[in-house]
Amino acid sequence: METNKKSIPLRSEIKDQYKWDLRSLFADDAAWEQALSRYNGETERIPAFRGTLGKSAETLADFLDFYRDLGVLEERLAYYSDLRETEDEGSGTARTMTGKFTMAAARKEAALSWAVPEIQAIPNKEMTDFLSHPRMEEYSVYLKKLRRYKPHILSDKEERILALHAEGEGTADQAFSVLTNVDLDFGTIETKDGPLPLSQSTWSVFMENPEREIRRNAYKAFYGCFNAHKTTLAALYSGSVKQDVINARIRNFSSARAAALFPDDVDDAVYDNLITTVSGNLGALHRYYSLRARSLKLDELRHYDVLVPLVPGVKKITPWEEAVEIISQALAPLGDEYVATLRNGLLGRWADRYENKGKRSGAFSAGSFSGDPYILMNYKDDSIRDVFTLAHEGGHSMHSWYSARSNPFMQYGYTIFEAEVASTFNEELLFRHLEKTADTPELKRYIINKRADDFLSTLYRQTMFAEFEKTAHELEEAGTPLTLDVLRGEYRSLLEKYFGPQMRLEEESDLEGLRIPHFYRAFYVYKYATGISAAYALAERVLSGGEQERNDYFAFLKSGGSRFPIESLRVAGVDMSSPEPVQAACKAFERLVDELETLL
Repeated sequence: METNKKSIPLRSEIKDQYKWDLRSLFADDAAWEQALSRYNGETERIPAFRGTLGKSAETLADFLDFYRDLGVLEERLAYYSDLRETEDEGSGTARTMTGKFTMAAARKEAALSWAVPEIQAIPNKEMTDFLSHPRMEEYSVYLKKLRRYKPHILSDKEERILALHAEGEGTADQAFSVLTNVDLDFGTIETKDGPLPLSQSTWSVFMENPEREIRRNAYKAFYGCFNAHKTTLAALYSGSVKQDVINARIRNFSSARAAALFPDDVDDAVYDNLITTVSGNLGALHRYYSLRARSLKLDELRHYDVLVPLVPGVKKITPWEEAVEIISQALAPLGDEYVATLRNGLLGRWADRYENKGKRSGAFSAGSFSGDPYILMNYKDDSIRDVFTLAHEGGHSMHSWYSARSNPFMQYGYTIFEAEVASTFNEELLFRHLEKTADTPELKRYIINKRADDFLSTLYRQTMFAEFEKTAHELEEAGTPLTLDVLRGEYRSLLEKYFGPQMRLEEESDLEGLRIPHFYRAFYVYKYATGISAAYALAERVLSGGEQERNDYFAFLKSGGSRFPIESLRVAGVDMSSPEPVQAACKAFERLVDELETLL
């Protein structure tokens, strides 16, 4: 399918074979509605369990069986409605479904508000005895992790109040998504092929365009839209940060960051080690930006010059089917089962391949316990970056595939910390394959440049984002209002720190800090940087090792939520409690810069 059309097609204009098939979740919207009714009916049964959880292992197991089955149904409902909404965020039908589910889930949470406090109230001796019962085996990990929250669980009445508030807590995120994906019209950009649409999805393609004037025009038009709504965007992000801080204080955490890291049992030192280590290795990054300016023959580097490939004239069209074949070859060291499963899914209907009007921008994988591990893409066949994105999301999906088949529902869910390892590992193998098979010196230079840019965007850029999130939340916690000027000022100082003296920033460059969707999931982005660090270390280990090293990696993929992430990565062979993997990743980037300085 051609993906460089001059207009963005409607959803109805995309062939079914290029869309995901959600029937592994529900046959259609009507079946989803029937399941929602069943979900509401099951919610009515919840009060009957109250007061029984501490009586015996059997009564606790009865409740957990019910809770597990309700959770499986809830996950299916949530994934289906959310995926339907991402297909076209302007669709009233899909948004109505999401609204119905959100209200139903909030009612369920309110009805269950007593359950966690009741489990927490079971004395330790009794809980130890309960866990020895055969029926409790599949719940042991869940219960042990849950009991860690005991200092942060409130009374029944307070938990019910919080549950009732849950429905409205995502308002800032939802408003941001609708504003930036649906309401903002970025217009078109004049090119030699005529006017082409500028959107969240085509933004990166324009930034890779070799014509500087096109990049500049796209940059100005893109940020012009954000500038027109800058006060609203600042208010939305400020509101999101406030909610993070309020929730952390309600739960008796020392900070919003501590609250966010607690579920993964990640110490603040891991986050701080990342920022400190990367900040101590900015020399290679600044060298790279100087090399970029020289290679592009620019007197000064601008913000719209940082994504264009440094190797001119290398154009490669990679249709979806060819991309899948390349990825399959690159991942061959992982064995036949891994490769065949992913290949069949990508050539089948795991993925929603191409952009359509109203579709959510970017890409993600949505793996669930009972459904296919779906992938949203906005694939462009003229962008090698999208081949890497497909490999990345395929890593997430295969992580979900192995996890769901190796664990009971209550412990199959792995953390984002671990997820970013599995996805970036695939990217590392793809890079090495493409570098080895490049059929021209120009293509090889292009691939090395691409890998350097990926290290930059995943390791350095995400660490900059992580530093901004840390600063923003600390300011809010200290009582400093997060006004538009404060947010822009803090973000601009980080841009200056990370880009170095070679960069001349635009007046609107700091508006970038108001357009990052991941900021609405606080303290998420640091996991990209730790992920690439762990993935690099594991790729080195698997490719230079043998069967044992590969088995260790699969033990990690299959561990699901049975271990905390630092522990599961130790099983795979890397220790993320140490700064060494981050330091090694920074050195890998430095070697890429050295190589580019020689090649260019």
